[in-house]
Amino acid sequence: MDSVRMLCKFISYASILFLIIGLIKPWMMLWWEDVQNRRKVIKLYGITAAIFYLIYLGLGFTPGA
Repeated sequence: MDSVRMLCKFISYASILFLIIGLIKPWMMLWWEDVQNRRKVIKLYGITAAIFYLIYLGLGFTPGA
């Protein structure tokens, strides 16, 4: 369970890093989209970071094996 928790933490930190990069240059993080803008970067990477960080926190409250 600890490895899943650390994976969620890593994904949330990576998403925050990608969010910062995407706010500077959106086309680097959304190269597959037709239109790249900061709103899409915030929506994709911000929501991903928030969800995985909440999962990380939620797994901390569950009893470990």
